[in-house]
Amino acid sequence: MGTYLLLFTSFAKVGAVTFGGGYAMLPILQREMVERRGWVRDEELMDYYAVGQCTPGVIAVNVATFVGGKIAGWRGAAVATLGMVFPSLVLLTMIAALISNFQDIAWVRNAFAGIRVCVCVLIFNAVLKLWKSSVLDVKTGLMFCFVFLASLFLDFSPVLYVIVAGVMGILLQGFRKDSVGEKNMSTIVGESRENAHEYPHRGGE
Repeated sequence: MGTYLLLFTSFAKVGAVTFGGGYAMLPILQREMVERRGWVRDEELMDYYAVGQCTPGVIAVNVATFVGGKIAGWRGAAVATLGMVFPSLVLLTMIAALISNFQDIAWVRNAFAGIRVCVCVLIFNAVLKLWKSSVLDVKTGLMFCFVFLASLFLDFSPVLYVIVAGVMGILLQGFRKDSVGEKNMSTIVGESRENAHEYPHRGGE
């Protein structure tokens, strides 16, 4: 029961203090789920975001479902999802009843403009942290540049970018294994030749 309560309160806190949607939740999720709770690694969080991008629904809610499922099975997934949406449900119900009274007030519009700037900074900081665990070498750096430029100049669905990046990752990993295998084979052959040269009498034994 304590695990379910912790899941609910953790994700309710994330849902209550985040403005700007799924991507804006990334830095808070990273700090809460990775750094503070240790429930997932940075790599897992990025995987959940990628899958959440390809599946129906809000990205942050999908991520909450994945994390809850990892911690406590399907019950944990349900509790984490409810925790994520509960603050929004309550706040939106209150705002919907009162929005016509303050939506045209200048200081309200200015406040949300400032909040959006802050959200951009938080997302940028989270990207820098996740960069260190995702872009590890020249190949992943080139993949990042390719997807980044394609997303800037081409109007394709994000799902397509995720699929293409996944295929590229599979191909690069296969190429890396082949390269490592060839390198190890070359090392073995070189060592065998050195041993034969050093101990020529063993050839006749």
